[in-house]
Amino acid sequence: MSSIKNTNIRLTLPVVCFVWQIAMIILFGVFIRYDEESDTHWVETKAHDNITSDIENDFYFRYPSFQDVHVMIFVGFGFLMTFLKRYSFGAVGFNFLIASFGLQWALLMQGWFHSLDPQTGKIFIGVESLINADFCVAGCLIAYGAVLGKVSPVQLLVMTLFGVTLFAVEEYIILNLLHARDAGGSMVIHTFGGYYGLTISWVLYRPNLHQSKRMQGSVYHSDIFAMIGTLFLWMFWPSFNSAITDHGDGQHRAVINTYLCLASTVLTTVAISSFSQKTGKLDMVHIQNSTLAGGVALGTAAEFMISPYGALIVGFLCGIISTMGYIFISKTLKIQDTCGIHNLHAMPGVIGGIVGAITAAAASESVYGKQGLINTFDFTGDFKDRTVLTQGGYQAAGMCVSIVFGVAGGAIVGSILKLPIWGDPADENCFDDEVYWELPDEEEEHQESIPPILEYNNHMIHKRQDL
Repeated sequence: MSSIKNTNIRLTLPVVCFVWQIAMIILFGVFIRYDEESDTHWVETKAHDNITSDIENDFYFRYPSFQDVHVMIFVGFGFLMTFLKRYSFGAVGFNFLIASFGLQWALLMQGWFHSLDPQTGKIFIGVESLINADFCVAGCLIAYGAVLGKVSPVQLLVMTLFGVTLFAVEEYIILNLLHARDAGGSMVIHTFGGYYGLTISWVLYRPNLHQSKRMQGSVYHSDIFAMIGTLFLWMFWPSFNSAITDHGDGQHRAVINTYLCLASTVLTTVAISSFSQKTGKLDMVHIQNSTLAGGVALGTAAEFMISPYGALIVGFLCGIISTMGYIFISKTLKIQDTCGIHNLHAMPGVIGGIVGAITAAAASESVYGKQGLINTFDFTGDFKDRTVLTQGGYQAAGMCVSIVFGVAGGAIVGSILKLPIWGDPADENCFDDEVYWELPDEEEEHQESIPPILEYNNHMIHKRQDL
C-alpha cells in the first residue's frame, strides 16, 4: 500500500519550489528596491538631513532585534515541533521550507499594502521590512503546528501562500484602518495564526488517524530537542514583542514587561502541571508550551504602561489558563491539533487582545503624560482626536477581525487542501518522516524493531494517568 494518498495525480514539490522561485525573482525584479537607508545614496541622505554618523541608520537600531526574531522563526519554532518521535526531520525541515517560502511573499504582500510608492510603483525595503516579513511567517508557522505530520509539503506551501496573503490584509485592516496597536502581535500574529491553523485542521479532520497512533507519541530525546526550541523562544520573546516598537521608552518598556511576564508564566505553569498529576510530577507538554503563553498574551500591551506587577499578573494568569487548556480542553476538541496551538497561541492571543483593549481604555494622562499618550497610541494625523476609550474599542475590534480572518480563511484554505492533488500521507503513515525524507540506513533497518512507546507527549489524545 502506498504511503501517500492520491498517487495518480499530485503536484510535486520540486516543480512547485522551482516555479515559485522563478516567479519571486521576476516579481522582486519588478517591484522590490532598497530603501534610502540601505541604498548607496545613504551618503547623500546623511548630508541632506545633517546626519553626522552612520549610527543613526535604522540598521543599528533594528538589527539586534531582527537577529533574535530570525532565530525564533528558524530555530525556536522548528525545534519546538520536534517532540514527535519519528517526525523531527519534517518538523525542522518543513519549518525551514515554509519560512523561506513565506518571507519572500510577505515582503511583496506587506509592501503592496504598506510601503508601495505611488509615484514609482516600487516597494522599498529595509531591516524593519525583514522583521515584519518574519512576523508574517510566524503566523503560518503557528498554523503549521496544528497540522504537523498530517499534510504534504506542497499542502504546507499552499497553506503558507494563502496564509501570508490573509495576514497582510488583516494586518492592514487592524493596524492601518482601525489604528489598533499590536507591537508583539497577540492579535495579528497569534490569534490569526492559531485560528487559521485550527480551522484548517478541523476541515482536514481524519477519522482514521488512529491508524498512525504508534507514531503520535514522543521519546526522551525528542522531548529534549523540543525543549531547545522552547528555550530559544523564551529567551528571545522580549525582542519579538519589542522589535518594531518606537525607539526609546516604548521599546525599553516592552522588553521589561515581556521579561517579567514570561518569568511569572513559568512558575504558574510548573505549579499547575504538578497539581494536575496524582504523583505530583511535571508533564513536559506543559513545560514546553505553556511557559511561553505569557509572551503571546503580552504582545499587544507590551509597550503600554501596564506596570511591572501588571506584567506579572498577566503571566500568572496565562500560565494557569494555558496549562489547564492542555489538561482539559485539548482532549475535548475534535480538531486533531498536533502541537496544541489552541492553548499556546489562539487562546493566549485572545487574552492578549482583551488585555490590550482594557489597558488602552484605562490609559490616562496622569500615568502616560499628554505627549506620552500621543506617542504610545500614535494619536496623530487622522487620529489626533481619538480618545483612549475609543482606542480601547478599536483594540477589541481588531481582535475580532483577526478571529474572523483566521476562521473564515482557514475554512476556505482547508477546503482547497482537501482536493485530491496534493500527495498527502495516508492515515497509517502520518507523523512519519519516511514518507517524505531519506532516512539514515540504521533508522530504516531498525524501524520495525522500535518498541511501542507511551504517548505521554501527545496533544491530540489525553494521557492516561498511571495510578
